[in-house]
Amino acid sequence: MKLAKIAAVAGLGALFAAMPALAQAPAAAPVVPTDAMVNKGDVSWMLVSAALVLMMSVPGLALFYGGLVRTKNMLSVLMQVLTIVCVAGLLWVTIGYSMAFTNGGALNLFVGGFSKALMQGVDANTFAATFSNGVYLPETTFVVFQMTFAMITPALIVGAFAERVKFTPLIIFVVIWSILVYYPMAHMVWYWPGPDFTAGLPDDHGYLWGKGALDFAGGTVVHINAGIAGLVGCIVIGKRTGYKQEPMAPHSLTMTMIGASLLWVGWFGFNAGSNLEANKFASLAFINTMVATAAAGAAWAIIEQLVHGKPSLLGAASGVVAGLVAITPAAGFAAPMTSVVLGIVASVGCFFFVTTVKNKLGYDDTLDVFGVHCIGGIIGAIGTGIVADPALGGQGFMDFTVIPAVAGKYDMASQLVTQATGVGVTLLLSGGVSLILFLLLKYTIGIRPSVEVEMEGLDINAHGERAYNY
Repeated sequence: MKLAKIAAVAGLGALFAAMPALAQAPAAAPVVPTDAMVNKGDVSWMLVSAALVLMMSVPGLALFYGGLVRTKNMLSVLMQVLTIVCVAGLLWVTIGYSMAFTNGGALNLFVGGFSKALMQGVDANTFAATFSNGVYLPETTFVVFQMTFAMITPALIVGAFAERVKFTPLIIFVVIWSILVYYPMAHMVWYWPGPDFTAGLPDDHGYLWGKGALDFAGGTVVHINAGIAGLVGCIVIGKRTGYKQEPMAPHSLTMTMIGASLLWVGWFGFNAGSNLEANKFASLAFINTMVATAAAGAAWAIIEQLVHGKPSLLGAASGVVAGLVAITPAAGFAAPMTSVVLGIVASVGCFFFVTTVKNKLGYDDTLDVFGVHCIGGIIGAIGTGIVADPALGGQGFMDFTVIPAVAGKYDMASQLVTQATGVGVTLLLSGGVSLILFLLLKYTIGIRPSVEVEMEGLDINAHGERAYNY
């Protein structure tokens, strides 16, 4: 099996110290990572990728969301995204990294432990595995790259109920949701000890990794995870005051276009960086991200031309994001032309949910977080099982139970079942926990501002500022 994320491992001694029960397991050839196993090109690419993913959140996502809301709520969205990024980063180095990427003992299939909480044992002299035998990254590089994913995922959620949520309860939700949902999902999908250790430690992995679920850069962990939480949130919080009765047009599509463009550029770090090495598979993920996104953006514009007679900038930007979301789990597995098809399918599917399903069901997903991120993520996650097939030019998967790893025999039908399992687990965990958290907040401290505050705007009421002084 092959995924493009792996758990950080600090030398064999540190690994065994954290997992004494596994210290007696037979290991084929003990490997102690050294500086000689670190490639400076890999490190450079991963540090650049981390910066690119941060750019996706601030300023990319903040501007994309900010332009889509009304003027009176512009700053509230910017403040929510910026604060979530800050809080999530601090939470990651406190407990998140350890919960996602260490052995969790009896609960190891579902969540990691606390052996690296507060960055215990992580310094400039510890290492993280890549997908190649004997090739490592500085562990701090891996920590900060993964941190940016933990930052943007909860920030995505706020778009579903933008313009009608209190600031403090939202931050409380993000902290608890990250602990109960994001870190366990990251562990289940991406945790394993690395290719040099898998043969000796065959049972040390997350649940969905062990199932063989393919998720190159976060279709389940990031997009479906955030998308379903957003849907639950917008339903529990309720519709915006005046929804469907008064105009609620985006106040700056120019800003939204800038944000979408920054997202696209940053997404190369998100997807190609997830290979953890600067090699041919990073290049493959890069070109797939480019063409799938282009196809999805063009497809949305064409659909609008056919349906409405006019292609809109908002539609094209939405299509671009849908394509980025869909290619995320498949980026390192697909071929360029199957990536184009995946982007088009995602654009059609997301367009249908955003324009038809939402209206028929009547939920107020303000910025279409569910319609684009969750639906696009589901299409991408299931589609990965198809486009990864070597018969279609895909990369299949690698069998890491042997050293060195070899290509495994690909069974599309079986893989589709596995991909669907990953989708189902994500929907149940994130949807269920989010429902409980939103209800608790709603009926305790309250999560929605008063009608008066909502009508005047969150900017001046929640933060004492206005986006524009004219």
